Amino acid sequence: QVQLVESGGGLAQAGGSLILSCAASGRTFRNYIKGWFRQPPGKEREFVAAITWSGGSRSYADSVKGRFTISRDSAKNTLYLQMNSLKSEDTAVYYCASGQKFSQNIRDYDYWGQGTQVTVSS
Repeated sequence: QVQLVESGGGLAQAGGSLILSCAASGRTFRNYIKGWFRQPPGKEREFVAAITWSGGSRSYADSVKGRFTISRDSAKNTLYLQMNSLKSEDTAVYYCASGQKFSQNIRDYDYWGQGTQVTVSS
């Protein structure tokens, strides 16, 4: 079993920055893919970014490309999402997830954190 705990959410102004963290514990499955998803108010959960645990490959949704950066610290079993140039449409609950396939498909992820709220005021 893998436990994922997000932190770092909160309120930011448009144009500002936030960094989210996701601490993994339990059977961390170091070869697993790690990803970030988000669920805006009244909408379905959507892909944000993914990274192989080696860090060799990254993938981003078009809506965040060039503004968000996904990274990981293998020694700390921690995943990060640096969010810059925030927009009001980035307001959502952000979830970290872990799966076996490098994918943007929510169905390919087996383990999920509880989510952290990010609110961007314009």
